[in-house]
Amino acid sequence: MRRVFVLTLTSFLGACQLAPPHARPALPTTRDYPTSYAGDGVLGRRAVEISWREFFADPQLETLIATALERNRDLAVAVAQIQEARGLYRIQGAERLPALGANGDVTRSRTPGSAIGIPEVGAITDTRYSIGVGVTGFELDFWGRVRNLSDAARSQYLATVQAERAFRLALIRDVASTYFASREADERIALAEATVRSRQEGLRIAERRLEAGVTSALDFRQAESLLTQAETELASLRLAEAQSENFLAVLLGGPVPVGLTVPLTLADQKNGTVIAAGLPSELMVTRPDILAAEEKLRAARANIGAARAAFFPSISLTGSIGFASTDLGNLIGNEGLSWSFGPSISLPIFDWGARKGNLSVAEAREDIAIAEYERTIQGAFREVADALAGRRWLAEQVAAQVRATAAQRAIADLARTRYREGVANYLEVLDAERNLFIAEQTLIQLRRAELDALVSLYVALGGGQQG
Repeated sequence: MRRVFVLTLTSFLGACQLAPPHARPALPTTRDYPTSYAGDGVLGRRAVEISWREFFADPQLETLIATALERNRDLAVAVAQIQEARGLYRIQGAERLPALGANGDVTRSRTPGSAIGIPEVGAITDTRYSIGVGVTGFELDFWGRVRNLSDAARSQYLATVQAERAFRLALIRDVASTYFASREADERIALAEATVRSRQEGLRIAERRLEAGVTSALDFRQAESLLTQAETELASLRLAEAQSENFLAVLLGGPVPVGLTVPLTLADQKNGTVIAAGLPSELMVTRPDILAAEEKLRAARANIGAARAAFFPSISLTGSIGFASTDLGNLIGNEGLSWSFGPSISLPIFDWGARKGNLSVAEAREDIAIAEYERTIQGAFREVADALAGRRWLAEQVAAQVRATAAQRAIADLARTRYREGVANYLEVLDAERNLFIAEQTLIQLRRAELDALVSLYVALGGGQQG
């Protein structure tokens, strides 16, 4: 009965859990996204089911993303941090098991007889051999301190895994956004170059008309102003293109690969994939940053358990067994057998509030982790809602701008015809050309913004990362 009692008591103490039970805080957002722009994606596919290679239609963009995932330096740091956290978890987890060590030594000594009170024997020379194994300072984790520290290290490790996944998604988004910015700059540069050539020709004609006395100097200066406007815009676009290419090289972790396929235009980048919005509660299991924040909350609660366990006695077990002899040939045997074992108990009596301070720190960090977890969810909700709104309203803007650009092009053609026929002055042509240029540039910008919104939605919903 004594043995049964001891085993029962040991099992009870071993199962003691002083950490707060983990539970997800209530969802700090509304239960649904705004239906005015979220309902059109209900019949689509979940983002986590769509690989990034399937999501993007441009082969050149796929190559660039694959290159970035392989060479990006910040991603390499995130991967190394996973290895670091895994190692720390293994170190802490090893504390839950006894550490067994082996030792062996040989000691040769000379002791004067006078030192031991028998000077007549002269000096005594002795050789001692020993070998053994032992356990030093193994803590009997009755209060769960070591277990909670191990659980905290495990949660920190899992948080780094999710953080690396979140960074991969962010890297995919950044590469795609920078690539679209580069494509936008290319298309706007092509438009600006064509406009510059057209306006140079218009300026040449205006100059001849001025020399022939057919028109006034005002028309010539207006044509000159129209040309400088296009040239200024062209220089600005070339600067933007250079900056996009430089940033893309940083994201790729090196120069852009050579021999890439011909890029698609912005109008051809969409592949028709429709992403379902789902519910905000689904973000808690699909968004890696939310999962990372939850693991950090688990770690904070486990640390509370460890801090509470510090108020109870710490019981450690030490033991050793081995052999010792002055004769190496007789080292192993019953005569040379030696062993020892025993528990030790430690409980600080006066620590001037150190343990209470540690507990207060752990509890405060739990409150911080809860707030950061809820803030991460709210941020994810806003990102998804913004991307859904962008998908809905930017698509309508693009469609409207296509019609507006077509109408403005017809107005410009009509104005040039009226001017050639002498029905209108050059100011009418100037306004029409300027408005057409702005309309065409705006259409390109809106197409890029729509693509950015679609990529943001894919990433905000925890898009799949398999290639």
